[in-house]
Amino acid sequence: MHIHILGVCGTFMAGIAVLAKQLGHDVSGSDENVYPPMSDQLIEQGIVLKNGYSPENLVPRPDLVIIGNALSRGNSEVEAVLNLGLPYNSGAQWLAENVLRDKWVLGVAGTHGKTTTSSMLAWILEKQGFNPSFLIGGIPLNFGISAKLTDSDFFVIEADEYDAAFFDKRSKFVHYRPRTTILNNLEYDHADIFPDLSAIQKQFHHLIRTVPSEGLLIVPEGDIALDETLALGCWTPVMYTSIHGQADWNADLLLTDGSHFSVFFDHERQGDVKWALTGDHNVRNALSAIAAARHVGIVPSDAIAALSEFQSVKRRMEVVASKDNVTIYDDFAHHPTAIATTLHGLREQVGDARIIAIVEPRSNTMRLGVHQHTLAASLRAADIAIIYQPESQSALTLAANTVVCQTLPDIVARFRSEKERGCHVVLMSNGSFSGLQGQLIDELNS
Repeated sequence: MHIHILGVCGTFMAGIAVLAKQLGHDVSGSDENVYPPMSDQLIEQGIVLKNGYSPENLVPRPDLVIIGNALSRGNSEVEAVLNLGLPYNSGAQWLAENVLRDKWVLGVAGTHGKTTTSSMLAWILEKQGFNPSFLIGGIPLNFGISAKLTDSDFFVIEADEYDAAFFDKRSKFVHYRPRTTILNNLEYDHADIFPDLSAIQKQFHHLIRTVPSEGLLIVPEGDIALDETLALGCWTPVMYTSIHGQADWNADLLLTDGSHFSVFFDHERQGDVKWALTGDHNVRNALSAIAAARHVGIVPSDAIAALSEFQSVKRRMEVVASKDNVTIYDDFAHHPTAIATTLHGLREQVGDARIIAIVEPRSNTMRLGVHQHTLAASLRAADIAIIYQPESQSALTLAANTVVCQTLPDIVARFRSEKERGCHVVLMSNGSFSGLQGQLIDELNS
């Protein structure tokens, strides 16, 4: 079967393309945002990429078109699909009907940490010989690919609350029907499709309704939005996680940056995680992954040992260059909470060393101005915060450590003036940042 995918370079749709290819289908795809790492992954898998959208991309005529949620009516290729009467589906529904059926699905949902937690969980299962299938919205460095299909009974999936397609406004995760479900956290996000937090809670409750009574929900202690969602009705056992708390699963930090901590289950010490990751958020991610792994039969000590070899995810505080007391990181954080926790973890790790955060407010939620008053506070741990705004927005709230640059050369020039003093530079964007990373690396090496 020839499957053509619209929006193929999105993190989710790229994974769909890989799985379809591994099922033996001929796969092609089109997108306007063809850039690494997803474009590299797709080319390596032998998937034909077409830059831009056009009816001509549907020649030869595909047997099925899978349409990503970034596409809507008015797109020339979408209109051609409809006018030609081609069979089409959403990625989430195709996945549910062709891959997830008869699998033990382990789903990781939440506003933050889905990709990293999914990667941890998949790696734990891999190390214990479960040979899991997975689809993750990023590229785990332990695997080097965002999706893999095996004959295992277990499938780890990043369960996203974003809508499935322009013709299916349910959250993608409603299609997955997980047996083991991690709910990392819940905040207001995706302002382009959700009017308020309660609308997101409604979708999360739809997910909770699909988890069987013999399944498991794993939830952080004290997350008010999740507690409110569970109070709407829950038919599944719940286990809670905490840091320096009394939850079912608890972590005691041995180093304040989160790089070394003890894991407790029912107040009994299971072992210590010592790894390269930092931040309380990653400690919580680890607890959830260990708890989920136990649900499928992996003893906590084995899960802990696996995490000691966990290499994180591409674009999650990934070191992309280091020279002359300057380190450049690439990070996907684009929500103020994620930005704050990431920078706090780095601060705990590097002490008084200078931190420069360079942020591209690129997400739909950011562009709509929803977080304009909280963004400045989220950058507090940085010595200098640079906001990239090609078009000035007067409503943006700035702090004393924050500057606005309207061009990439302005950012490079600022970096040039700062690099001699040594610093940790964190690029934060959920896109390609218009190639800024390469420009800064060239400047560092000049």
